[in-house]
Amino acid sequence: MTSPTVELLQTLIRNQCVNDGTPVSGHEYRSVESIAEFLGAQGTLFEPVAGRQSSIYRIPGTAPGAPALMLMGHTDVVPVNRDGWSIDPFAAEIADGYVWGRGAIDMLNLTASMATVFRRYLTGELDPLPGDLVFLAVADEENSGTYGAHPLVRDRWDLVHCDYLLTEIAYPPITTAAGIGYPVNVAEKGPHWTRLTAQGTPGHGSVPYGADNAIAPMVDALAGVFRTPAPVVITDVWRSFVETLGFTDDRRDALLDPDRVDEEIDAMAVEDPRFAAYVHACTHLTVSPNVFEGGIKANIVPEHAEAQIDLRALPGQSREDVDQYLRKAMGAAGARIDLHPMADHEASASPPGNPLWDTIVDSIEHHTGTRRIVPTITPAATDARFFRERGVVAYGVGLFDERIAFPDFLSMFHGHDERVSVQSADLTTALLETLLEGWRGRTSP
Repeated sequence: MTSPTVELLQTLIRNQCVNDGTPVSGHEYRSVESIAEFLGAQGTLFEPVAGRQSSIYRIPGTAPGAPALMLMGHTDVVPVNRDGWSIDPFAAEIADGYVWGRGAIDMLNLTASMATVFRRYLTGELDPLPGDLVFLAVADEENSGTYGAHPLVRDRWDLVHCDYLLTEIAYPPITTAAGIGYPVNVAEKGPHWTRLTAQGTPGHGSVPYGADNAIAPMVDALAGVFRTPAPVVITDVWRSFVETLGFTDDRRDALLDPDRVDEEIDAMAVEDPRFAAYVHACTHLTVSPNVFEGGIKANIVPEHAEAQIDLRALPGQSREDVDQYLRKAMGAAGARIDLHPMADHEASASPPGNPLWDTIVDSIEHHTGTRRIVPTITPAATDARFFRERGVVAYGVGLFDERIAFPDFLSMFHGHDERVSVQSADLTTALLETLLEGWRGRTSP
């Protein structure tokens, strides 16, 4: 017999709230309705575009001035190529002890666990906490929060105000020679997506000599971007991550040395290419040209070319640093290229050393017997950044079994055969139950 968390997770997967970045996609209202049925109550709806619903529930606290804690889970998922899957990505089948489906780890597992734990307070099974307890089922996380967290925080802070936040990303344990460590996401990189454009002069493709072809400078510029090493930044979070994991002295020193880290990443890639890719992303401004367009017909010299680049900055790197890198990388071809920011969000972090962090550590120790917690940065962006801009402390945490290794887990984000073990979904629920009751004790007057 499956648990309420697993049953809700299956429902959320089957709702197919697929967000392709267009206003008419997502259909998050389906999961808002499912969650309302699960909780036995309707939340406050926020719907800036038809169907793109978020739902907010708030249980008032009992002690004036006590800090408010929010549980935030998004309900949308990214598109899927069904041909690459072993199992129907929206059937939410349970096979080999896993729930399979798009969104199983990103992040419907956490959303379901949060709803299960929140329900006990909403129904009165558990007494209210000293401060407000908020549950937010949010839309459009997979498209930069355009119809979800961003306008909610900007325009309806009255609905979502809080002091502390639990959200994504939850990671499985990491096993090293020094033992098992439990990651807690404390920081995320900042997306600085950039569109490059070049202009030329149209003409007949049969006489290309001397033609002003807009593709030419764009190709040269992108070649420079592909060839130019990205800047390295060793952040405090990365230093804590490396030092906690217990690498050999030489590997630890190399991973913390800006002049040696690239060589060490190359060595790690031979052993574990997925983990090496993660290490690279956590230590570099990452640069990925992902879209290229130019011309309209085979026999017309193109007058316009465009490229879109996904750039992700670490704490300490800004839009100015991004533009300086691009200009340097493009070289002389850059004189023909215009830069147009598509997204600009600074990297954000919530350092350890506060009541929520201490409660997380206590809760993990309660379930695992260890306080070996690994502060972790995610290369991706989450909705936590909008709350951190308001001064909110935000972390991502869950509890997983050891069936899927950390690097393999990372590969399932937006990938094929996404799945989470039934045991992990229930472990995360148990962790959150312990955490909220620990939060009660830590925040009681």
